[in-house]
Amino acid sequence: MTRYTGGCQCGAVRYEVEASLDKPITCNCSRCQKMGSVLVFAPRKDFRLLSGADKLTEYLFNRKQIRHLFCATCGIESFAYGAMPDGTEIAAINVNCLDGVEPREIAKGAFHHDGRSA
Repeated sequence: MTRYTGGCQCGAVRYEVEASLDKPITCNCSRCQKMGSVLVFAPRKDFRLLSGADKLTEYLFNRKQIRHLFCATCGIESFAYGAMPDGTEIAAINVNCLDGVEPREIAKGAFHHDGRSA
């Protein structure tokens, strides 16, 4: 696990997370495909929102199980909250929003989740 910082485009939302970039995921659901997200997941306890809680807007869709949080100023979704099937709380991190990371290199080895069919 490595500690990363990240956030939205305008800088209002900032966070730090301990995560591994070894198992990235891309998804073709109606949201992820349009956003071009490359995701990694971290235990919620390893995620810390540093600033911007008051700038976050929530979007729920489909089964309403993932709390898609995006900056109300610039519109960027840099992370989301959810839970694994066993109930473990997670943070879904948009690798595109991590500081000092080249997301297109990470995406080359990504597992593709067929969210469209889920």
